Amino acid sequence: MFTGLIQDLGTVSSIERGSDSAIITITTTLTTSIREGDSVSVNGVCLTATSITNDSFSADVMVQTLKLTSLKSIAEASPVNLELATTTTTRLGGHMVQGHVDGVGRVSVIEPGEQWWKLVVEVPSNLLRYIVNQGSIAIDGVSLTVGEVNDDSRQVTLWLIPETLTRTNLSSKKVGDEVNVEVDVIAKYVERLINRKGDA
Repeated sequence: MFTGLIQDLGTVSSIERGSDSAIITITTTLTTSIREGDSVSVNGVCLTATSITNDSFSADVMVQTLKLTSLKSIAEASPVNLELATTTTTRLGGHMVQGHVDGVGRVSVIEPGEQWWKLVVEVPSNLLRYIVNQGSIAIDGVSLTVGEVNDDSRQVTLWLIPETLTRTNLSSKKVGDEVNVEVDVIAKYVERLINRKGDA
């Protein structure tokens, strides 16, 4: 599990693409805290570190992950949001993020401001029922508070503070860019429990 608070802005140093998988190597300052087998959130996708050097780690990305996330279009030199798995002593400063991407959204508006940036993301229609105003959402692994939801346009409006812009890759997003979307897992559990309320 993760919190959605990004710990480092890494850089994709190499990608080895196979027929049904890829190996991604990422340069980061977090390598002293990563061990082989550890979970690392990469743009909101939970990956397993398979090898570590002094300044980078590598992870295998399976074909299903490539199909369901924006990692399918990632390129060398791309900045990526990184977070190590939370521990029992970690402050839960964001919200519960699993690293299991629910869908791929697309940036439809980005408006820089003096203090805040406005980010509008078009999300898959099947995810809208889990998103509420002032609720939590993870965009490329970043824990954000929903400002507004427009069901008709399938758009979610988010406001990015300077700290978020400095520490994450959201400041480099452009209109049309794909982003990984993970909704609040609690909403999904509640929905399933309600739908199965007739069960013993």
